[in-house]
Amino acid sequence: MLKSRIFPGLLVGLAGVVVGAFVMMLYASTHFANVAGPNNSLPVVSAAPLSGVSDQDRIVSAIKRTKASVVAIDVNVNGQEYNSMCDDPFFRQFFGNQMPCEQNVRGQDSGSGFVYDRDGDIVTNAHVVTPPQGAHVTGITVVFPDGDHVPAHVVAENVEADIAILKVDGYPKLPPPLELADSDRLEQGQWAIAIGEPLELQQTVTLGIVSAFNREESIPTEDGNAIDFKGLLQTSAPINPGDSGGPLIDVDGRVIGINQSTVRPSYAQGIGFAIPSNTVRRVVAQLEAHPGVYQGTDQGFMGIAPQDLTQGLRNEIGYTNGNGVAVVQVVGGSPADQAGLQPGDVIISADGRAFTSAKALSSYIASKKPGQELRLNVWSQGDRKLVVVKLGERPAAEPSTPGP
Repeated sequence: MLKSRIFPGLLVGLAGVVVGAFVMMLYASTHFANVAGPNNSLPVVSAAPLSGVSDQDRIVSAIKRTKASVVAIDVNVNGQEYNSMCDDPFFRQFFGNQMPCEQNVRGQDSGSGFVYDRDGDIVTNAHVVTPPQGAHVTGITVVFPDGDHVPAHVVAENVEADIAILKVDGYPKLPPPLELADSDRLEQGQWAIAIGEPLELQQTVTLGIVSAFNREESIPTEDGNAIDFKGLLQTSAPINPGDSGGPLIDVDGRVIGINQSTVRPSYAQGIGFAIPSNTVRRVVAQLEAHPGVYQGTDQGFMGIAPQDLTQGLRNEIGYTNGNGVAVVQVVGGSPADQAGLQPGDVIISADGRAFTSAKALSSYIASKKPGQELRLNVWSQGDRKLVVVKLGERPAAEPSTPGP
């Protein structure tokens, strides 16, 4: 009898608990919507900023800490420049020999830079301090944020890497140098802040994100040619004329790159490029060891002329196996020569990656850094072998030099 009474009571109690929980859920969903997420879901705990510091606070703090070390660079140029219209038959037919082919160049270029060390070294782009062809630099002035104009001179520059070191001597108010981050640890989507002097507008800051890595971009030079840069950072932070050479920093105020160029607005917006900080660190060390004008590229160099495998080439070298890239020339004394590669060899793979295109193999070699090793799977006169090549640095473009 007691058991029969207890059992219905338990059922009633259990039903009460279920109904009560349901009511509380309804109440919470309608009365606590302001603390819940979009669809009345609970907010994500990790979305709250750590220690109460928002991204905006970190960005503002990073700018305050670094902007004193970002400088404007004024470059005075003088000389003569060749007028390329002299080569145009259309203009020749109207002006004949009366057309002036040499024109005086006198003016001032500007860019940005940042304090690199406590010795007065300022790092910027090489193209900021490179005059037009036929002209020469008559003076360089570094303008600090407090308005001080301090003479500077070029210590060293690498035109192919587009990095230069300037020095201001004996300036007692030199701001602290900026810290370089490890650009290999950057993540797509993290904040990127560009600081510079676009159009001589001092201390201009733009904000974006790290958009992509290892971009290739052809940058026009002052002599009308172009340099193909590899391994650039892509950012959505606007980079404008005059920003070149300024730092691209993260929310901790560390330099993640040097602002270099942007896609022309007529083509696209929000696409800028920067030289990664690890490349900056490596090239600056080279420049400090070798002052002057250095034409290195900071790109891997093996010393071969590769060629796609055609049926005729297969017949010539006796290669009847699968795909690969043929070696048709080896530069004497190059890393490839020292590793034992010979004309007629076929590179089947590099670092475990199969290649069937000479262009793709060349790009891969150029993407590596000088001093890195490349492990090649090679077919040579009927035998398969593993060849390890320690890469050198690709020299500046020369017509007689094979590609990678």
